[in-house]
Amino acid sequence: VQEPGEDEEISVGRQLAATLLGAKPLVNDPALQRYVNTLGRWLALQTERPDLPWTFGVLDDPGFNAFAAPGGYVFVTRGLVARMRNEAELAGVLAHEIGHVLKKHHLRAVRKNAGLAFAGELVGTLTNDRGNPQAKAAILELSKKLYAKGLDKGDEFEADRLGVVIAARAGFDAYGLPSVLQMLEAQSASDNNFSLLFKTHPSPASRI
Repeated sequence: VQEPGEDEEISVGRQLAATLLGAKPLVNDPALQRYVNTLGRWLALQTERPDLPWTFGVLDDPGFNAFAAPGGYVFVTRGLVARMRNEAELAGVLAHEIGHVLKKHHLRAVRKNAGLAFAGELVGTLTNDRGNPQAKAAILELSKKLYAKGLDKGDEFEADRLGVVIAARAGFDAYGLPSVLQMLEAQSASDNNFSLLFKTHPSPASRI
């Protein structure tokens, strides 16, 4: 199946980002949103895809999590931001999510899980207003399941490796992301604030 072009990748990402925002709105704090966007865009400038329309946002969710969507959409929860002990930790988390976008992990996972019947029309379905509404609904449902289930372990490990490199390139302590993972290792998987992250990611110990 042909790899989608950048315009299509951005359009698909916009649809998936809207799905995420439908579940949790952005925090009503312009200064916080501006800060996270400034930090995220500085990190994205250090990558091989600086010209994507990078968009960062803080979701109004007390849980601890972060999400990316194709085309440069990255979200962190207010619960995650509140638990960051310094800027290097937040930079490491954002850089991990940027890594997912760089490698098109979510786009490839949706295409893979859509099966051959949908994969060929995935982009047209999500980017064309006159696309098949049943196919569009099915693919958006598939993407929701993907965010609930998580990516392959290999994708998470790759995003961790990239995250450390991107943060270091941007002038931050490369230990920021490992420091977050060490903090996570001390949390209980039964804590509701952390349960989704533990469910969708490899164990912190294996990631470290």
